[in-house]
Amino acid sequence: MSDFDAAKSGQFKIGGDLPVHRLGFGAMRVTGAGIWGEPEDHAEAVRTLKRLPQLGINFIDTADSYGPDVSERLIKEALHPYGKDLVIATKGGLTRTGPNVWVPLGRPEYLIQQAHKSLRNLGVDRIDLWQLHRIDSKVPAAEQFDAVKSLLDDGIIRHAGLSEVSVADIEAASKHFKVATVQNRYNLVDRTSEDVLDYCEKHNIGFIPWFPLAAGDLAKEGSLLDTIAKKHNAAPSQIALAWVLKRSPVMLPIPGTGKVKHLEENTSAVNITLSDDEFTALDAEGKKAFKAA
Repeated sequence: MSDFDAAKSGQFKIGGDLPVHRLGFGAMRVTGAGIWGEPEDHAEAVRTLKRLPQLGINFIDTADSYGPDVSERLIKEALHPYGKDLVIATKGGLTRTGPNVWVPLGRPEYLIQQAHKSLRNLGVDRIDLWQLHRIDSKVPAAEQFDAVKSLLDDGIIRHAGLSEVSVADIEAASKHFKVATVQNRYNLVDRTSEDVLDYCEKHNIGFIPWFPLAAGDLAKEGSLLDTIAKKHNAAPSQIALAWVLKRSPVMLPIPGTGKVKHLEENTSAVNITLSDDEFTALDAEGKKAFKAA
């Protein structure tokens, strides 16, 4: 294995039958500013995506709303025809009217339409993992879950997941379809979803933390995180990622970037092995920061 090999992060089987290396890639930031429009540097975005298989990254997370459509199309441009081990996850359920504007839309016909559009954007016959980007509070949740079930039944998608949900949401959705993954914000200093992560681990549901590199004030010079980073000759963000990976065997972090250099830096975090003492000390500091926030 090279210094850049996501296989070192270990393996998880999405839905029990779809193996991926646990360190994945979030394809949100290959788009323009505000996750809107084309990337500022198209060639670098494509280079970044082409670099993924070379680094052993075989799990890519995107969404129809990134761009919108731009991220999915760039993935196809850079990587199609896809290697047999590559798993591409996408999401639907948010509409876009401008930079940094995200509006939930969970009408069943819209969710189904968007999944079909993602098929075309990505150039696949079936989506490996399709996730409901948000549960729309204006539409009965059961109707949204039934739409997801229909996508499974019709073979449009192989596995289904949820994003930004509670344990109660997962249990409600599970009455309609098998929940393969949950994608919630989670990192060293944001523990809002701790109970959701514990639930996912107990039920072998993949947990995809977005914004996994965040460390807030813990990254300040002289802090515990900074001290541990220097000891490992690493960046604080790499230590934060190593901590997330160690936190749970169902954890599938997807740090994202549009630059090859940042991608390689993130991937090299798999070479960091935190001791149990380091993990526990960082855990305590992270919880303290979260409670103080």
